[in-house]
Amino acid sequence: MAISAPLNTALRAFAMLLFVVAIAACSRTPNAMPTGVGNLGPGGGAPGSQQEFLVSVGDRVFFETDSSNLTPTAMATLDKQAAWLNQYSNYRIMIEGHADERGTREYNIALGARRASIVVNYLTSKGVNGQRITSQSFGKERPVAICNDISCWSQNRRAVTVVQ
Repeated sequence: MAISAPLNTALRAFAMLLFVVAIAACSRTPNAMPTGVGNLGPGGGAPGSQQEFLVSVGDRVFFETDSSNLTPTAMATLDKQAAWLNQYSNYRIMIEGHADERGTREYNIALGARRASIVVNYLTSKGVNGQRITSQSFGKERPVAICNDISCWSQNRRAVTVVQ
């Protein structure tokens, strides 16, 4: 049995409307926490949790091309990291140094090491016990973005603080 074109169009429109209503109904959970991640509460996690550090403080700082100098934005993030780490002294951290894919492997390993070292030095200057910190350079071996463009390169020029 063939369905007429106007009826077919109406059925498709009705199906689309049902789909949109279903998606909209799922997008809001009654009594959900207004902030945070899931049911972790305001700030993105229980106070002193690794999740709180990641969401509320931030785990990475970025660098300019061929540079291991901290930008004002990076220093602001590291100030928040130092305050959190000084408050929750039970955690050890690893600072990972990274570079974008341009340049040789050896150059990028050395650049990543300089970036990690500058972050370690900054955190210790803010009172974080150096015995709690280790560092490692990954150079260009662990990109978070892959493309041949500044938008990817800028994401890969970073130092990441991993709470252990």
